[in-house]
Formats: sequence, structure tokens, C-alpha cells
Amino acid sequence: MGVSMNSFLEKVLPFAAMMVVECGEVGMITLGKAAMNNGLSNLVYVVYYNALGTVLLLPNFIIHSYRSNRPALTLSVLSKFFGLGLLGICVLQVCAYAGINYSSPTLAASLGNLIPAFTFLFAIIFRIEKFDIRKSTSQAKALGTIVAITGAFVMTLYQGPPLFNKILDHDLSRNLLSSPQSNWILGGLLITITCICSSSWNVFQTATVKEYPDKVTVVFLFCLFGTVQCAIFTLLYERNLDVWILDDRTEWVSIVFAAVFGTAVRNSLITWCLSKKGPVFVSMFKPISMVIAVIMGILFLGDVLHLGSVIGAVIIALGVYTVLYGQSKDSNLMINDVSRLESLTENTPLLRK
Repeated sequence: MGVSMNSFLEKVLPFAAMMVVECGEVGMITLGKAAMNNGLSNLVYVVYYNALGTVLLLPNFIIHSYRSNRPALTLSVLSKFFGLGLLGICVLQVCAYAGINYSSPTLAASLGNLIPAFTFLFAIIFRIEKFDIRKSTSQAKALGTIVAITGAFVMTLYQGPPLFNKILDHDLSRNLLSSPQSNWILGGLLITITCICSSSWNVFQTATVKEYPDKVTVVFLFCLFGTVQCAIFTLLYERNLDVWILDDRTEWVSIVFAAVFGTAVRNSLITWCLSKKGPVFVSMFKPISMVIAVIMGILFLGDVLHLGSVIGAVIIALGVYTVLYGQSKDSNLMINDVSRLESLTENTPLLRK
């Protein structure tokens, strides 16, 4: 009973963790967009919320350092943390929020569905994900990735007739999220760069955690390095010191939420899921953010639910579950192989001299 419960939790917890990540990310992007439309610099926003998030992680890091025998921090390991911070915060997040500032959270959620394809490709190239076209499990993961991305494009390109009337009239909220400096081409380009960075970061993070399995140390140090790098870049780029002054409630709320969720909770959950399930599993939940964005738009922005959104959501769900099925079968095959090897070892008589 205990074994079956542990097996059940091992399957359910990563799924639940990634659902929390995707829900929180959509909320974080929406709040950040609102704050930037009120005049907050996207660079300052990234620095502030990562700095506050790193401070929140500090007590746990200190306690963990005293209580555990963590591996030695070599120059090679520190350089990897430095690279994770540079790629994951200084490049990825700066490009992401610059792109959102020029476009919208919906475009970011739509283009974010490119991440599974990039991650799957990078994971195969760097041999983190095993892929054999002759195996049904590999075929399931490849097919699921393609299906999920197809569903995302259906949601983006096909609107269809409305299914319900507007629930609420939220013109004020809609205006809050419309960019005063809209440039969808530039925004889309920056978000596409973000997708490539996110995919490579997932693979890089997975390899780093395998080499240095202390997740608390990994998360804290790459957040610290990334925050310092981004702060230096922002000070060099934003010469006007007034941009650092927060004078709006929306700015404070967005920064605090992003710090608590984006830095402390999100990074810890993603790092844990990467170590448990790998980069392809984590990236496959990105299409779900499009569904969440639509739901939040209906509930909080008064958007209309269209037929295309429903069809796309169903296709995305089928794709995600197909990949999860492939990964589950891979795990079962691996467990069976280990059990068979142990059984052969136990039944093999010892050689006598």
C-alpha cells in the first residue's frame, strides 16, 4: 500500500507542480504588463522582483547550508550557476518582459508554445532525452509534442464564433493591458528569442542539477548571480535614476507577487521537476498557459470564449497527455529492466573456486 501510494505521488506531484507554475506565470505576466503600462521599466521590474525573491530564498539557503552536507562548490560548478543566471534571468527574463511590453501577455502565451519543440530538439541533441523512432514511447512523445503545438496554433489562428456573451464589461482592465508603445513584430521577435533561451535553459539546468544535486543551493546561487548581472546591465542602460522609484500600487503588487512566486516558488518547483522528470516534461506544460490565459481573460478581463479556444484546448490536452503517456511507459520499462536485472543477479549461483 505504501509503495503504491509513493508511486502515485511520484506521478501526481510533478503534474500538480507544473500546473501551479503555469497558472502563476500567467498571473505574473499579466500583473507585470499592467505595471509596465503604468510606467515601470521592464528592466527595473526584473531586477526588483529577482532581488526581493533572492532575499526571500536567503534564510532557507543559510539553514540548509548548516544542516546538510552539500557537495563542494568548485569553480566549474560556480561558473555553471553564473551561466544559468545569465541565461535564465539577464537574457531570458529581460527579453521576455521587453517583448510583453511591446505586445501582450496573450502573444507571449501563444508563442510560448514553441518551447516544447525547441526543448525536445535540444534534449535530443545533448542526449538528455533518449529518442528512438522505432520505439512506441519515442513516437508518442514526438507525436504529443506536435499535437500540443498544433493545438496552440489553432487557438492563436482560428477564433471561430463566440460561445457565450461577455461575462463582465472590463474596458478599464482591457485598457490597462493595452500597450502604449505597441510593436507586435518586435515584441514577437523578443518573445521568440525568449522561447529559445527558455528551452536551452531547461536543458542546461537539468544537466547542472545532475552534476550538483543540491537543488536549494542551485536555485539560490543562480538567482543571486542573475540578479547582480541584471542590476549591472540596468544601471548601465537606464541612466535616469527616477526609473527606480515606485509610485504606484500596481507596481508594488506585481513586484511582490513576482518575487514570491516567480523567484522563490517557481524556480524551486521547476528545478525539482527538471530533476525528477527532465526538460521535455517541464516544457510540455507550456501550451497549457495558453488555456489558462484564455480562462483568466474570461474571468478577469471580460473576454469572450470562442469555439477556436475550446478546440485548441482539447487538442493541447491530447498532446500533453500523449507525451505524459510516453514518459510513463519509458519509466515503467526502465523499472522493469532494473527488476529483471536484480532478479537475474539473485538467481545466478555464486562461482565457486
